[in-house]
Amino acid sequence: MTSAIPLNVGITRSAGANAAGGKRVLLAEPRGYCAGVDRAVETVEKALEKHGAPIYVRKEIVHNRHVVETLREQGVIFVDETDEVPEGALVVFSAHGVAPTVHETAAERNLRTIDATCPLVTKVHQEAKRFARDDFDILLIGHEGHEEVEGTAGEAPEHVQLVDGPDSVDKVTVRDPSKVIWLSQTTLSVDETMETVERLRERFPTLQDPPSDDICYATSNRQTAVKAMAPECDLVIVVGSRNSSNSVRLVEVALGAGANAAYLVDYAREVDPAWLEGVRTIGVTSGASVPEILVTGVLDLLAQHGFGEVQPVTTANETLVFSLPRELRPSRLSAP
Repeated sequence: MTSAIPLNVGITRSAGANAAGGKRVLLAEPRGYCAGVDRAVETVEKALEKHGAPIYVRKEIVHNRHVVETLREQGVIFVDETDEVPEGALVVFSAHGVAPTVHETAAERNLRTIDATCPLVTKVHQEAKRFARDDFDILLIGHEGHEEVEGTAGEAPEHVQLVDGPDSVDKVTVRDPSKVIWLSQTTLSVDETMETVERLRERFPTLQDPPSDDICYATSNRQTAVKAMAPECDLVIVVGSRNSSNSVRLVEVALGAGANAAYLVDYAREVDPAWLEGVRTIGVTSGASVPEILVTGVLDLLAQHGFGEVQPVTTANETLVFSLPRELRPSRLSAP
């Protein structure tokens, strides 16, 4: 099963739209939930069904205010660390992954655990362990303090060095320039990551690439869709939370690809009517942890301001689905 099927992009101007001063919305596809987020949110929902409230989740299960607040109302208690969880209770680890030390601490407190780490993040963890075993210096491109970076670095702390963007490259030191590999956080800007890699390669010509792309398919697909529509847009509205790395990147990508303005909002009510003045074409997309209901709210608001025509801009069809953690999969009944 492939994660994305490339499609032709056709952005057409309707007969009366821009030429006659009409208004339109270009709606990016794909957008919203990726397979990893869908799996993580469903993991918490199924855990609630199976075990009842309260259950505990370390950090935010995904970086979206609406999702977190909705789950909290259903009896989920979000904590920063496992030592806040009562001994013996159930705790779910978020989609961003955790370091081995977190698993160890949970075991010491006899916590029951369900790991909702995105499988694509787990893949990066496995790469870090593999190259640490081979005694490589691992240059992890990512944002300092992000939970995913902390989890990946925790797999091999003595081998991993964080590179937080192109400007951090000059600070990198390695033991053996012939044994260096780069890995990355899965939710970064593709373009900025490659700029960082090129600067690293100028310093370390034999720098090795990851065995496969670390930036996840969903992050890349959403950025591609925004790039396709941004040159046509007076304004791009990205639905997503400010602590969502991939959502913040979409704003940056939109501006870099030619949109006159771009803003990040959690809810339709955060859209400032002043943004719409003099605007004819608005692009709308959403980050990988955003439920579609929030996008619908923005589209409804825009329709009230005369932006009733919605034209999809489709660059890929996503088909990837991840199975739930084994603790929550339906048990197989033995044949009679």
